[in-house]
Amino acid sequence: MFKLVCITLLLGYAYGCGVPAFPPIASRVVGGEDARPHSWPWQISLQVFINGRWRHTCGGTLIATNWVLTAAHCIDRNRDYLVYLGKHDLSTPEPGSLAIRPDKIIVKENWDRRSTINDLALLKLPWPLKLNDKIQPACLPPPGSILTNRFCFITGWGQISTDGPLPSILQEAMMPIVNYATCSRPNWWGNIVKTTMICAGGDGKVSGCKGDSGGPLICRRGRVWEVHGITSFVSRLGCNVFEKPTVFTRVSAYTDWIRKTMWMQRDSARNETYNPITA
Repeated sequence: MFKLVCITLLLGYAYGCGVPAFPPIASRVVGGEDARPHSWPWQISLQVFINGRWRHTCGGTLIATNWVLTAAHCIDRNRDYLVYLGKHDLSTPEPGSLAIRPDKIIVKENWDRRSTINDLALLKLPWPLKLNDKIQPACLPPPGSILTNRFCFITGWGQISTDGPLPSILQEAMMPIVNYATCSRPNWWGNIVKTTMICAGGDGKVSGCKGDSGGPLICRRGRVWEVHGITSFVSRLGCNVFEKPTVFTRVSAYTDWIRKTMWMQRDSARNETYNPITA
């Protein structure tokens, strides 16, 4: 029995949550930079079909073998979506990457587009994925946990500047967490920001931008990486406005809802052959 437990733990560590096979460089940066290939193996590209081709629209985070976490504002019920996994360069096919149509899309109830409250959604993939060194889930944070005096990372294929181009290579940037007391000051975000949100950045240099929406604010705790935020919004004046940090949905405020939803949507074993598209 002890040997079986040890084997299980070793396998879980090899392809468990939050421990990438290719560790990120995780250097402190002023602006975004190219990520080390496949060092953020939970990062997905959510794509929509526009003008005859699939195009990147948002990011997202793999949090289980068949579940992806993204932002509610990324979802339009009138569009079809593909979840691209195991990607680094969106401009070229890459061995081991996959493109999968979600089986279900569940937007958080009481999602409000005007106030951006409850800006999260879950995408259920049709079958559990076989994890590998390029496709692994991030860990969820403990329910109710609050970040203090931490540096976390934003990752994504969003614009590299306000109204700028979308990069083909996955970008990463380190961002300092801004506490709620500061972020809710009148000259910052005021009462627009809620306690169910996280602010990061605000130095006028590092920020999320269009195309990063839905992607992770990822923070390391011990040896594992946890997805603490879902990229939600920036200032209408631009992506990197001073004292207007990027705002994220605080995942720890919804951890119980996420776990309950995944449990309620569980399926009995399915025997269909799984034929994903190579991306």
